[in-house]
Amino acid sequence: MVVFDGDIEANHIPLELDRSAGAKGMLRGHIAKANPLFRLLENERSVYVIFHADQAYISPNWYEGKQEHHRVVPTWNYRVVHVKGMIRKIDDDKYLRGVVARLTRTHEATQAVPWKMGDAPEDFIQEQLEKIVAIEIEIDSIVGKFKVSQNRSAVDAEKVAMALENEHPEMADSVRNYYPKS
Repeated sequence: MVVFDGDIEANHIPLELDRSAGAKGMLRGHIAKANPLFRLLENERSVYVIFHADQAYISPNWYEGKQEHHRVVPTWNYRVVHVKGMIRKIDDDKYLRGVVARLTRTHEATQAVPWKMGDAPEDFIQEQLEKIVAIEIEIDSIVGKFKVSQNRSAVDAEKVAMALENEHPEMADSVRNYYPKS
């Protein structure tokens, strides 16, 4: 998210992390030149990035106290990382190609036959690259936040984890992994 003249500009952008760049790391990605964010990046500015991990609705029906006293309410469990930093655009074709190639390799890795930029005609790739610009975010701070039923009893936490196992196995694991151990 970027705030400009009182407005918030929010985008969903795949980013790669380079831990070796900057004091706390660098995020790299790309945006379309048609994206309103592009116009805001004439100058470097601060940005707020949110990465979502697992999340799930938690029903009060899963709590032991529901049957006993009904003094329970629904809630939401989540794990996120918030990053603050300085964003800038990088107008460099070679840099942009590197960002796009690395993101493509990362996200195509699970495909039986991974697509690569060389699979498409060079003139087509160049035409597509002219429509986007590389961005980088130098990280100033990273904060992880989570709510995974750690405020509930051990019995309730296990019941929540059991209820989540089929549809949200990552959250079930999080409840079990992060529940305060005595």
